[in-house]
Amino acid sequence: MYCPFCGATLENCPAFCSACGKNITFLKNKVPGENEASTSAGKSDRSTVDSFMKFRALKEKERKTFFTKKSQESKKDKKTVKIYVGVMWRHGGVLKPIRGKTLPLDVQPIWSSEQLLIAAEKKVRDFNQDMEEGPYVLLYPDGSEVKNIPGTNTPFKLHLYKEAIGKAYQRITLFICTFQDFLANDCSGDSSSEDSEVQVKSTSHSPHYESDTLIWDFPDEASTPNAGSTSNAGSNSNRPPDLSLPFLDQEAGKNGTNIKEHPHGQQKCYSNYTRLYAPIIIDSDSEASDESRQDVQEERTDVLTSADIVSDLALKIIKTCCSRFNINRANVWDGAVRGFRRASYNPLHDMLVKFTDDEGTTEDAVDTGGPKREFLTLLMDCLRTRRIFDGPENRRFLTFNSAAAREDEYFLAGQMIAVSIVHGGPGPRFLSDMLYDHLTGRTAINGTVEDITDEIMKAALVEISSAASLDELHMLVDKYSSLLQTAGCFHNPQSVEGKENIVKDFIQWYIIYRNQYSIQKFSDGLSTLDVIHALEQHPSVFRPYMCYSVEKLTPESLEAVFKAQLSEVGCTRRQEETRILGYWRDYLLDTGEQETAISLQDILMFATGLDSLPPSTIQPQPLLTFESTSKFPIASTCANTIKLPMSKSYEDFKNAMDFGIQNSPGFGLQ
Repeated sequence: MYCPFCGATLENCPAFCSACGKNITFLKNKVPGENEASTSAGKSDRSTVDSFMKFRALKEKERKTFFTKKSQESKKDKKTVKIYVGVMWRHGGVLKPIRGKTLPLDVQPIWSSEQLLIAAEKKVRDFNQDMEEGPYVLLYPDGSEVKNIPGTNTPFKLHLYKEAIGKAYQRITLFICTFQDFLANDCSGDSSSEDSEVQVKSTSHSPHYESDTLIWDFPDEASTPNAGSTSNAGSNSNRPPDLSLPFLDQEAGKNGTNIKEHPHGQQKCYSNYTRLYAPIIIDSDSEASDESRQDVQEERTDVLTSADIVSDLALKIIKTCCSRFNINRANVWDGAVRGFRRASYNPLHDMLVKFTDDEGTTEDAVDTGGPKREFLTLLMDCLRTRRIFDGPENRRFLTFNSAAAREDEYFLAGQMIAVSIVHGGPGPRFLSDMLYDHLTGRTAINGTVEDITDEIMKAALVEISSAASLDELHMLVDKYSSLLQTAGCFHNPQSVEGKENIVKDFIQWYIIYRNQYSIQKFSDGLSTLDVIHALEQHPSVFRPYMCYSVEKLTPESLEAVFKAQLSEVGCTRRQEETRILGYWRDYLLDTGEQETAISLQDILMFATGLDSLPPSTIQPQPLLTFESTSKFPIASTCANTIKLPMSKSYEDFKNAMDFGIQNSPGFGLQ
């Protein structure tokens, strides 16, 4: 006989299986092969076994479903994510966010609006003792109450809202405001046959700003900015006769307005408004609607910063894995090449950087961001002088080098820049505008004769551009015919103005077309972590970080980077800290006016490992603390913190800062 549980062969019909230990006494009534069993008994036994196996399969399926579902629900319930919560107040007849009141909030994805409101109100009250008495209302960024998912009848759940807007949890910001301010914000929807906007208005006579206009799509009984304003919108007396919603049909009734979605209005405008890369597109034939759409799109472009874009790109980085780099400051390029070409290197992994001094001993430091930022800063400075670049110091363009091509240095350089931008380092800040425009897909690109490094070619272009007559121009074209033929711009112009086209075409050939292979490999390297696509979509946002910019670090911008950690108000230490904080601000001003022994870049490098502000946000937040036990400043580039000395006078403070920063190679005094 065989065990029905494990299939093992058994003898003498035992009560328990010798292989799996299961109870098989139910098989004793019928053992296959014995002559004492009748045909009817055999059928009964087979029926019993079949019934048992069906019952066992059913219970096994039920057991698996129970454990899998419960464990998944348990993990989902315990998951904690981070969002941000701010405060709104009524200003100028509309609800406006209050700056400096936004705080992080740990929540669970399955929370409803009521649970979020309770947690948000507690968080804001804990950090702001001047908050007004409630009750409070939870609002979307546009000022509408959080009840349903916008554009649907689905009750609000955080994970559903996150899927609807297509953002990460840490980029979601909700607001709270007092119930009194929310009721005072009278929202009415104006509609007629030619406008596709519902404007958030106030009963006051304050001027209306177009930047406060939002695009909405209201299905039946959907969550609206104000339930009371829907009924008011039903009255035709309050609506101008030349305004309408082209994709909404209105039927006014006694108790309100029934809004139905037009079959051709499938696009969810609210979702488009909150999407990072997609512009707002609403089909309309009216010129007024086109102008308003352009204003809204320009507003979104102004709000979008390089830090927002880089933070989205950085979401792909796996913090639990790291790629190791062993760097000697005397030869940064050599260590960088070894690290980037290592077989285990993955740009999606975080970077662990260890510096070695000239004697080869390893610095005793753990990389939580400081060594990585310093390495990427040194790498960008080293990249500027590599053989693959040519041209003026602040307008470098790619040039072909056969040895560099064999070693795939063009791809490596592009990859280094992409990794530096996404991993919190600086951009190169030395590429020529002409090269950057070509990389980002612009066709109308211009260069200057000063970009030409070959003296013979440069002299020829200067002569051609200086031609005063058509005969002189023809003579110069014939003189440099072989040079122009090589560049593909040899022709006899019909007027003197044609010399400009000759010079322009030659410069494009010299910088772009003759180096097409190098540029393509460099662009392939920039495609690492999707950086090239971000450059193509937002060229103006990243230009200051890729090309040379006249704008330099200022005392005001550096002061805004650091946040001072002061003691409690009223204590004696607080008074001393505010005195030193004044010394710090005066020290930045003197440094900006070159009255100190160091530069503003040295201060930033001392604290963070960066010599310029990066495209991304500096993480963690740079801090100013106060140290009474040390005569000199102490910096931690891993924590982005400067500990200022508690000097007795400004002159002592200034001398201590100069000496401390000048004598702090690498990580500074630690």
